[in-house]
Amino acid sequence: MSWDRPFAQPVPLPKGPPAQTLRDAADYIRTLPQPERDRQEWRLAIQMLIDAAEDRGPMLFARIGIVRALETSIETTLDAEPQDPRQGKLKESKAEGIP
Repeated sequence: MSWDRPFAQPVPLPKGPPAQTLRDAADYIRTLPQPERDRQEWRLAIQMLIDAAEDRGPMLFARIGIVRALETSIETTLDAEPQDPRQGKLKESKAEGIP
């Protein structure tokens, strides 16, 4: 088992330097809150990392798993951000020609 296997291309992470190896990706996942790690996307990414570390799966799948989980986390965060209801009214007012 080798957690020091490098990705063909580093995986950019939201915090800190990009993940260069399986170990870097696993270390990042360990920093996530447990509810986030329990999400289906992260569970799949973790399984892909383990498979790659044990030479049972390709590194590309491990990389794709991490990237997809990161993208889903970003989308979920953006969807959860509260919208300012005044923004919509300002846009409507300007569209109607009201200064």
